[in-house]
Amino acid sequence: MSAKGIPQIAVVLGSCTAGGAYVPAMADESIIVKNQGTVFLGGPPLVKAATGEVVLAEDLGGADLHCRRSGVTDHYAQNDEHALAIARNIVSTLNIKKSVSLDVTDPMEPLYSSDDFGGIVGGNLRKTFDVRQVIARLVDGSKFQEFKKLYGTTLVTGFMVGSDAEANGIAKNGAKLVTAVSCAQVPKFTVIIGGSFGAGNYGMCGRAYSPRMLYMWPNSRISVMGGEQAAGVLAQVKMDNFERIGKVWETSESDKFKDAIIKKYEHEGHPYFSSARLWDDGIINPKDTRKVLGLSLSAALNSPIEADQFGIFRM
Repeated sequence: MSAKGIPQIAVVLGSCTAGGAYVPAMADESIIVKNQGTVFLGGPPLVKAATGEVVLAEDLGGADLHCRRSGVTDHYAQNDEHALAIARNIVSTLNIKKSVSLDVTDPMEPLYSSDDFGGIVGGNLRKTFDVRQVIARLVDGSKFQEFKKLYGTTLVTGFMVGSDAEANGIAKNGAKLVTAVSCAQVPKFTVIIGGSFGAGNYGMCGRAYSPRMLYMWPNSRISVMGGEQAAGVLAQVKMDNFERIGKVWETSESDKFKDAIIKKYEHEGHPYFSSARLWDDGIINPKDTRKVLGLSLSAALNSPIEADQFGIFRM
C-alpha cells in the first residue's frame, strides 16, 4: 500500500503483538493511547520465558516508551476519543495527489500577532527561542501539527556537535535529512530567521538545495561557520603550531587574531552581504513573512510538480 502511495494511519487502542507490532511501525503515522495501547514483538510472558526478565506491558511497549524513547509511534493520545481526533486531523492534512488543480481554502489569520517576532527571536544568535512561537504567528489559525512531539527534540532546531552526538550517529542521521530535502520535488521555501551555518544550512534547504525562494530576516546570519567558532578553531590551530616550534603565543596576540576573524565573519555573514551577491531572494521584514510566503506559494503553482525520486536512507 505504501509503495502505491496509499496513506496508512495506525491507531493503537489495544495490544499489537508479534507480527501485529509491524502494523503501526510501518504506517505513515501512528497514534497510541496511554495506559492502554501497547506495541511489542514479544509480550511479558514471552519475555519472561525467553530471558527471565519480569516486565509490565506498559513498560515494555506502552505509549510513553514508544513516544518518548523508541520513536515507534508518533502521537500520544490521552484516550480513545483523543486518538480518533488526532487521526481525523492527520487525514485532513494528507497531501493526496489529485488529477485536478489544488483546492485552495479561505485563509485564516494567525491567533497571535507578528509584531511579537522581535521579542521572540531578537538579535542575539546565541539566545535560544521556541520556534513554535514563530510558526504560531505564520500559519493559518496558528494550527501546527507537530510530528513526533515527544521524540527527537532537536529535529526542528538543527544539528548538535560533540562526542555524544557523533557516537549517536549525527552524521548518518543528518544525511537522511539532507537526502530528503535534496530529493523532494515539492515547492520548497526557506526563511532564515537566525544563524544558518555549515551542515545546518544544507539540512534546512539552503541555496544549494534549490528552494523555490530563500528569504532572510535582518537579524539572520549565513556562513560556513559562526564567527566565534571559526575564530576559536583557527586560533587553536595557530597556538598548536607555536607550541610545536617551542614559541609562546601571547594572549593579547591571540585576542587580536580572533577579533579580526570575528569581524570578517560578521561582515561577510550579514544578510546585506548575501543579498548584494544574489545568494538569496531578498531580506524581508519579519512582520511580512506570512504575506511573502503566501505570494511565493501562489507563484509556485504556475509550474508542474515533478515526481519524487529518493535515494538510499541509511539506517
